[in-house]
Amino acid sequence: MGRRRSSPLNKVFGWMRRQSMKVKAFLTVTAMLCSFVALKLFVKEHSYFFIAAEVIHALGIMVLIYKLTTQKTCSGLSLKTQELTAIFLAVRVYCSFIFEADIHTALDSLTLLSTLWVIYMIRFKLKSTYIKELDNFPLYYVVIPSAILAALIHPYTHHFLINRMLWAFNVYAESVSVLPQLRLMQNAKMVEPFTAHYVFALGVQRFLGCAYWIIRVIETGGTYLTLIGAGYIWVLMIFVAEIIQTFILADFCYYYVKSVMEGQLLVRLSSPV
Repeated sequence: MGRRRSSPLNKVFGWMRRQSMKVKAFLTVTAMLCSFVALKLFVKEHSYFFIAAEVIHALGIMVLIYKLTTQKTCSGLSLKTQELTAIFLAVRVYCSFIFEADIHTALDSLTLLSTLWVIYMIRFKLKSTYIKELDNFPLYYVVIPSAILAALIHPYTHHFLINRMLWAFNVYAESVSVLPQLRLMQNAKMVEPFTAHYVFALGVQRFLGCAYWIIRVIETGGTYLTLIGAGYIWVLMIFVAEIIQTFILADFCYYYVKSVMEGQLLVRLSSPV
């Protein structure tokens, strides 16, 4: 136990914990930039990022399914996050079939079915273990703004307007879908292992999506975001949404990695995520 506490990684985390917020932010940004560079150098086909992200999301759902079937409890899980996830996945699958059915459509369909099963378990089979009082984030805080943004800013394509607006809603809703889960964990002040694994998987998923767009911008010298005159302010909004998703989960991912390195089974949150 003593060796675990005095390990180099724990010393690094201890040093980081003592730094100011500015230093922590600088180190986080530096680590992310180094990761982006590594991905750009070693992954030649950057569209694979999205496939990897979808697979990781599916694995996160599998972790939840394992928790629900083996432990027979849904404590620590946000029903609202699962419902919001099902909504944007259903919209995405529909739009994928309309635009162009491919491997992404198949992966999203499997993830949607798994998410619906999780919702069923929380609502009916394991309802007695669901802590509704902690899951108190109002969904209209994210659904209404996402719908308004989708009506104002959406893809500039030849498809019907309603389909373009639905695709935009899917992107905006996904970017904030984890907020109810983070609020629940903040209220509980502690996250049990399987829920922590699931949220960390979401963090990795969002990082890969964000990496794709950042690398795309770098490769085009920033011009990819300057096509606003041709109706491509939508591209800028996708980029902003990916950045928002990544930073929403960054703080939790820090506590998750810290807890794992310290050999803890529970992730303790000493500050709001």
